[in-house]
Amino acid sequence: MLKFQLISSLALIVGTSSFVTRSARHNAITLQYKKRTFDSRSSKWAHTTPRRCSSLLKMMDGMEVIECDVAIVGGGPAGCTCALYTSRADLKTVILDKNPSVGALAITSHIANYPGVDRSMTGQELLDQMRDQAIQYGTDYRRAQVFMIDVEDGDGVKYSKTVYTPDATIKARSLVLATGAMGRVSPPFPGEETYLGQGVSYCATCDGAFYRDSEVAVFGMNLEAMEEATFLTKFAKTVHWVTPNDPRPGEDEHVQELLKHENVKQWTKSRLISVEGDVSGVNGIKVRQRGVDGDFTIPVEGVFIYSAGGGSKPITDFIQSKVDFKEDGGVTVNEDMETSVKGVFAIGDIRNTSFKQVVVAAADGCIAAMSIDKYLKGRKSVKVDWIHK
Repeated sequence: MLKFQLISSLALIVGTSSFVTRSARHNAITLQYKKRTFDSRSSKWAHTTPRRCSSLLKMMDGMEVIECDVAIVGGGPAGCTCALYTSRADLKTVILDKNPSVGALAITSHIANYPGVDRSMTGQELLDQMRDQAIQYGTDYRRAQVFMIDVEDGDGVKYSKTVYTPDATIKARSLVLATGAMGRVSPPFPGEETYLGQGVSYCATCDGAFYRDSEVAVFGMNLEAMEEATFLTKFAKTVHWVTPNDPRPGEDEHVQELLKHENVKQWTKSRLISVEGDVSGVNGIKVRQRGVDGDFTIPVEGVFIYSAGGGSKPITDFIQSKVDFKEDGGVTVNEDMETSVKGVFAIGDIRNTSFKQVVVAAADGCIAAMSIDKYLKGRKSVKVDWIHK
């Protein structure tokens, strides 16, 4: 049986030159080995071209390992509330947040039904205050894409939970899943699933280094797409930014930031029709542009897809089957917000309840934090509150 030693977004197979990549938003792990790829969803091998070894080695260098009492994946109201409580309980807490500006609360224009908040406050402003409050009490907040976790039933003492990001590996005594429910619900583009892990990616920070001096495409015009495209400019020869509408640089500083890079080529009013490729992987994308007769192909080696947000699917791809799920895709928890794995908790919209409200998410975070304190300190009952000295 093959044994894996996971390092960053890559995993070396002992005694071979193989590695594993994790694709965000999809329940798939791609194992590349001697020009062949294994997709865990289809259980099939396909021929592919291995990524550059130099990029692999660079991603391994300087890998940070962090040990903590509580690791929280997700920086929304549920995650920030949980961190506030655990930090006040003097538990070393780390929040891993992919992007603080794209969650359900962050994109809400005004908050009118959160107790004690002026109705003129935006969702982003409320979330910023929640995050700052947690940080003030000692929370270690980090921008990071989580692509995989490893968990086992814990005793509250050993570091039995591991979280993998491109820049660091976090070892924790307890783990909180708080990634929300804005996952993409639209069907994949033709060729998208076929070339997943062979040129199709959903995480530039994870896979960008593989495309040094290559032609790549980014589809989407939300904030996530623009930030990821900007990151890719450090590696790619050309970043082809394909957008269904016409972003106006004068109205958005993120558009200005992206377009100031000389290696960005913008394709406005364009739709992604399909991902093209062969046995070696992606070799282009087919695009349809308003005002242009017929579809055309842009030659690229990689395509990063960030369709418009607003989905309602719980974001659980990085969890795989490590915990139990309900039929509707939400994570199963008990009254303490604990999942089927001891020491792993799930809070907020990732549970996929009917009550998708900020106040409910915050309450989930409070319940989980008190349950974690009980779990880590071996108590039989929760402690109502802590006095922070």
